Amino acid sequence: MRARMDVTQLLVAADQGEADAVERLMPLVYDELHQMAHRHLYGSEPQTLCTTDLVHEAYVKLFDRSKLPSDSRAHFFGAAARAMRQIIVDYARKRTALKRGGKQKPVDLEDVDIALEMQAEEILALNETLERLSHLDPRLGQTVECRFFGGLSVEETALVMGVSERTVKRDWRRARAWLYRELSRE
Repeated sequence: MRARMDVTQLLVAADQGEADAVERLMPLVYDELHQMAHRHLYGSEPQTLCTTDLVHEAYVKLFDRSKLPSDSRAHFFGAAARAMRQIIVDYARKRTALKRGGKQKPVDLEDVDIALEMQAEEILALNETLERLSHLDPRLGQTVECRFFGGLSVEETALVMGVSERTVKRDWRRARAWLYRELSRE
């Protein structure tokens, strides 16, 4: 519990311009960011974006913003989940662009890593489906982002979104059912 308070205090300090707050924050959040990144990349082929690179890119993306999410630890990890999702989707887009000939030399079909390309396409399909869900119901989209991409608990998701835990549980069930139905059609 102490670490949770420290993270929130350091986020507030960083927001107020305290120079060393960001440096002191990294050791407190690194392990959790690494676990989040690992969940995102679990089952990936070895040639894909590695966990450490994803953590570092997300951290840079978070701290490049003019305003860091300083409300709480949960808001920070919600923003981290969104950043990781964006990085993974961008990476998948690059993979599929390369697959379609962008900056690639012709290769024999035997040399193509089909599993890796399929994974990139699945990530893009999930992202497109999640964007449709977010357009129809922004709260359901944010619930998926927090729970699936961020690995946040029901309690943390409720805090980030400003709703009750019961609402998060209900939205999580609805969102998963909708995503499953939509992805099954494709």
